[in-house]
Amino acid sequence: MEQKPHSYKTLARPSEAVLFTDRKSKFYGYAFPINKIEAIKPLIEDLWEKYPKANHVCYAWQLGVENVQYRTNDDGEPRNSAGSPIYGQIQSFEVTNVFVAVVRIFGGTKLGVGGLIHAYRTTAKLALEASTIIEKRLKVCLELTFEYQTLDQVMRTIKRQKLEVISQTLEMHCNVVVQLNKTEAEKIQEILGRVPGLVTKKLD
Repeated sequence: MEQKPHSYKTLARPSEAVLFTDRKSKFYGYAFPINKIEAIKPLIEDLWEKYPKANHVCYAWQLGVENVQYRTNDDGEPRNSAGSPIYGQIQSFEVTNVFVAVVRIFGGTKLGVGGLIHAYRTTAKLALEASTIIEKRLKVCLELTFEYQTLDQVMRTIKRQKLEVISQTLEMHCNVVVQLNKTEAEKIQEILGRVPGLVTKKLD
C-alpha cells in the first residue's frame, strides 16, 4: 500500500525576475507561491501591466499534493511549445502550489517550435533556480464539538498540544476548529477523546 505524503515542497516567496534571450527575443521568468486558483488571474494581469510591449505571457501552475490540479497555457504560441515546457520544470523541481510565468517580447526573428520549447523551458528553470524552495508539512483540521461545561478542559488541551485555533463558537454547545500537522492527527484525536462528551471530526 502506497504511503501518503506528509509534506510537500513549495516556494517561500515570489522569485526575482530572470531574463533569457535568444535572437533578440527576451523571455522574463517569474515563479510565485499560490494557494488557490483565484490568485492566478491578478498575477497575469500584473505581468501584462509590467510589460506592455509583451507579445505573450505563457504559464503553468500546480496546486495540491494528494489531489493535484494543474494547467498550462501557450497564450498564442504554437501548441505545447510554451506552457508544457514550463510545467515540465515544475515537475522537475518537485514543487507544488506554484505558478510559473514567462513573458516574451518578440525580437523580430522566429525561433521555431524547438527554439521556443528550449527558451520557455530554460526561463522557467532559471526562475525556479532563483526561488527559495521550502518544505511544508501537510495540515489537517479537526472540528471539536462539546458542551460549555468542558470548555476549560478543552482549551487547556488545545494550548498544551499547541494546536492552532481556526474558528470557534463558544455557547451552550461549543464548536472549535483547530489545525495541526497531519502526522499528529491520530495522536491528538486520542488525547482529545479523553475529554468527556467531546466529539472530534476530521475536516476535508
